[in-house]
Amino acid sequence: MGDNAAVQHANGVLRLVNGESIAKPGFDDTIRVSWQRCLNEFQLDPARLHAPSVIDSNNLKDLQDRHDELVEIARAEIDTLYDQISGSGYALLLTDAKGIILTQKVDPTLTRMFSSAGLLVGAEWSEKSEGTNGIGTCIAEGRAITIHRNDHFRARHIGLSCSGVPIRDMNGDLVAVLDASSVGSHDTRGSQMHTMALVNTSARLIEKCLFLRRCQPYRILRFHSRPEFVNLLHDAALALSEDGHVVAADDMAVALLSAPSRASLIGRSVSELFDIGNPELAQLVTTRQALMPVRDQRYGRRFFVTLAPPQLLARMDSFDRPRRAVAERVQIAPAPSLHALSLEDLAGQDPQMLANIRAARRLADSRVPILIQGPTGSGKEVFAKAVHLASPRAAQAFVAVNCAAIPETLIESELFGYKSGAFTGARKEGMRGRIQQSSGGTLFLDEIGDMPLNLQTRLLRVLEEQEVVPLGCEQAIKVELSVISASHRDLREMIANGSFREDLYYRLNGMTLDLPALKDRVDAEALIRRFIALEARNGQSISIEADAFECLLAYSWPGNIRELRNVIRTALVICDGGVVRIGDLPRSLQSPTIKVLPAALPAALLEAAAPAPMQIVSGAHALEAAERGAILRAVENNQWNMTMTARDLGMSRNTLYRKLKRHAIPLSEARRDDLSRM
Repeated sequence: MGDNAAVQHANGVLRLVNGESIAKPGFDDTIRVSWQRCLNEFQLDPARLHAPSVIDSNNLKDLQDRHDELVEIARAEIDTLYDQISGSGYALLLTDAKGIILTQKVDPTLTRMFSSAGLLVGAEWSEKSEGTNGIGTCIAEGRAITIHRNDHFRARHIGLSCSGVPIRDMNGDLVAVLDASSVGSHDTRGSQMHTMALVNTSARLIEKCLFLRRCQPYRILRFHSRPEFVNLLHDAALALSEDGHVVAADDMAVALLSAPSRASLIGRSVSELFDIGNPELAQLVTTRQALMPVRDQRYGRRFFVTLAPPQLLARMDSFDRPRRAVAERVQIAPAPSLHALSLEDLAGQDPQMLANIRAARRLADSRVPILIQGPTGSGKEVFAKAVHLASPRAAQAFVAVNCAAIPETLIESELFGYKSGAFTGARKEGMRGRIQQSSGGTLFLDEIGDMPLNLQTRLLRVLEEQEVVPLGCEQAIKVELSVISASHRDLREMIANGSFREDLYYRLNGMTLDLPALKDRVDAEALIRRFIALEARNGQSISIEADAFECLLAYSWPGNIRELRNVIRTALVICDGGVVRIGDLPRSLQSPTIKVLPAALPAALLEAAAPAPMQIVSGAHALEAAERGAILRAVENNQWNMTMTARDLGMSRNTLYRKLKRHAIPLSEARRDDLSRM
């Protein structure tokens, strides 16, 4: 690249962004918007030469370990794609969601040239770092894009042609980019269409494999209007919970069902989507790969479906090879600082929570009162605030009243307010009560079951009349109320014993949403990681030694989310060197109570367990007992080293932890007495 060409390009970028020139006909407006971001938001200089930003080897290994499942799946497809384009001068790159290159496939004779251009493993190719480019602009736009030569913002990159395609996870979030880049090529922009088509096909295959792998704990319903496409790349897939509700959906499912988004499908019963119910689902599981014709409920269109049962340890044949051992420390990246969590932040993958979120979204636009039931510490106020933020009242006040925390002598004045001189000790100017403060917004009545009976009567009148009379006043004040209440107590039982008004209960209970305890959530591990990320400070990742993380996963969390957050905050304060160790956790977590959940047993583990005769506990399924025995023997053979055990069993460490919890296998070596009973 000549110096003159670089100067001309940089000047052209600046003139266009500053409005001093007009783009040529056919110029993609996406490029102009990207250039504006680079110049105005990231303060980049298109003419400046700089070395690529490359993370160090330790951080790179940690990053690759965190994405080992993605990299493993992608490498097989990248090899196949490379065979199709070998000799054409392209390098194939896989990056994470921040644009850092995790792995690449390049002609060995061109390695030096690509490295000189900054296309090497560990380099960051976000727009903030490298300006407009196939990887960074793909991430910024959230869609496939080709950045051809002079489309690049930086003058030093105008010899590159890059085609980047996003790869999304089971929740629809962008997790990676697959990119094909060439250096010094003089191909036309039109010639890039073939390359883009190949990269797009490979990215969709990687995305589908990632979806199927991560949804293995669920039943997978696959469908298409053409029966020959079912169980192939171009079909649609829905992950279903045991009760038949959608936990995850891929993009093809959104397209074939004409849904507005993945989120619109999550939490819905499969019988809402197709004319099938539990009997048909049971038949599909029995027949496995047999196709069943169905029709969608919305338009009556015909589809063909299959249903695969949960396969927690199943591995896809094309990727069945030993997994790379992960680090002995778990690294969790910080989450963006949030003032409040949205419904999307709370959704997770738990079927009950997904149903709650879906109902809450529908109710948020109305003034139907919501009653939230759930154990102490399960996040009832956080959930209520998220409903408020999802409503048209989000810009108005969210007023929370804890009926159990305010003394009975004060709760009346706190709720209804008072005028000047209403009672001894009252403010001279009087006070607007919480009810009046919440008018136009949301009033959240926490622990409503602890409200005194006499005030329940007054509250009922306020809700029915939509007006409040402050203490000492004779004139009623009109209010516009939207009420969410919550309680950990059984209000129906309180009604039966006369401690809660039945008419108030039905006035508050437009719909009841039950929040599950943390120990009962199927996505507890993801939730724990989420809250750890939220506690990160100063943008630093949190490092947790593996045995400490095992304790967090195995603990039953009687105090729920509140206890979890307190434990994490304390551990981060007292830990040394920024690493949380098992000694930084409370003693109660170091000898955890582990819950037992039913599980299916893949054939591989059944075979591993077969040689040793077992005495099966009465009521336990033989397959569950066999799996438990196989895991115990593998753990013992590896002297309780979880990394080696996971490798021998052909599963990830996270899957192994879930299995240990499911079968009540203690994580402490001191509790090996279970082995003597096998």
